[in-house]
Amino acid sequence: MSFSTHVLDTSRGLPVAGVPVCLETPSGPHDGVTDTDGRWRFDAPLEAGRHRLVLRTEFASDFFPEVAIVFTVADERHHHVPLLLSPYGYSTYRGS
Repeated sequence: MSFSTHVLDTSRGLPVAGVPVCLETPSGPHDGVTDTDGRWRFDAPLEAGRHRLVLRTEFASDFFPEVAIVFTVADERHHHVPLLLSPYGYSTYRGS
């Protein structure tokens, strides 16, 4: 099982490169930065339990300088958690 995220700036309709990402897992934090397509992938196995994805989003919003998404891993499927962001709102969901 692996993990990925994708950051999209919905006010511009574009992916966002260079977003600092931290995936906090029960075994410790894993840091990275989104690529030119706004994606970041963690290819190591994720253990079951609670995880926290923190994205530094001040590039798009003074109101939301950081977005933290807490999710639970309960199966061995790939986990994809995109972030759709605008200056005054955001949404996320479990993707595929």
